[in-house]
Amino acid sequence: MAFSDFSEQQQAAQLLQRSLARGRLAHAYLFTGSDLAELEKMATALVKTINCVAPPQLSPEGVATDSCDRCASCLRIDRYEHPDIHFVRPESKSRVITIEQVRDLMQTIYLKPSEGRMKAAVIVAADRLNPQAANAFLKTLEEPPSNSFLVLLSTDPQRVLETIVSRCLRLNFESDPLARLNRIHGGWLREFAALAASPQKGLFGRYRLLDLIISRLAGIKSDTEASLTERSPLQRYDDADPRLRQRWEDELAAAIEAEYRRERSDLVLSLQWWLRDVWLRTLACGAEVLAFPDLEVQTGSVAGRLAPADSLQNLETIEHAQRLLGTNVQEALALEVSFLKLRL
Repeated sequence: MAFSDFSEQQQAAQLLQRSLARGRLAHAYLFTGSDLAELEKMATALVKTINCVAPPQLSPEGVATDSCDRCASCLRIDRYEHPDIHFVRPESKSRVITIEQVRDLMQTIYLKPSEGRMKAAVIVAADRLNPQAANAFLKTLEEPPSNSFLVLLSTDPQRVLETIVSRCLRLNFESDPLARLNRIHGGWLREFAALAASPQKGLFGRYRLLDLIISRLAGIKSDTEASLTERSPLQRYDDADPRLRQRWEDELAAAIEAEYRRERSDLVLSLQWWLRDVWLRTLACGAEVLAFPDLEVQTGSVAGRLAPADSLQNLETIEHAQRLLGTNVQEALALEVSFLKLRL
């Protein structure tokens, strides 16, 4: 993707483009928002623009302000094959960025660019830097190498070391969360709301709803595994050193788990918003305050058979399930216990 493809983030994209045009690119950025994949796409657009060999947009000074997204450099960056662009992700079962990863990065980032105009490092999920890695990375921020820049990505910036945050230029890419949830999970939520509004109630009805979310999660996990596996260097370098392959395997497993957890959290969040709508309708609130006005009929049907206290209890139940899923509790058990408590 190029900057021109970010229709929902044009303001932030244009800010980066103005910085490029004026030669005022910061040595380190912290991109924050609710969608880590979207943040990575924006960071990738930035590093592609800087190293694009056929930029479609140039400033009056001849500086690229967008990438062509098609040249050899852009394509190599998309495939994580460019020797001057490095992506660091959480690895190992604990899904953290380790000090060994930071040391490996520091060894390469201080070298001169071999092909591109500048070297760059993108730290995906910077809030997953463990304390040792964070302190080691801080030294790089304090003495940034020339002809290079760093981009940190985080959906939870409160967990990033304050001394790291203070040395980065922070840009927030938070788009309308409801629009994003509706775009990604709207179809499933409509199916869930329709089933919840059907005459089938009681224990059997709640198990049907449970089956619906478990099926959706299975699809999300399968899609996540396929997407990230396709992008992994494991698919392209069969003859890599065994130790390097093991590292790639660890990184892939950690990335799949982290992305799946994020997607699962979004799915449950969409359900929370809809249950909020149900609660508001039990309070006789109008359609103008609903997060999903297109589900007004189903929402009203469910609300019509609930007392406000029951619908509020549903909200608390799903919120508790969200917290449980953030721990190491078994997913199926957490969902079953929570769904059996729902009053629909």
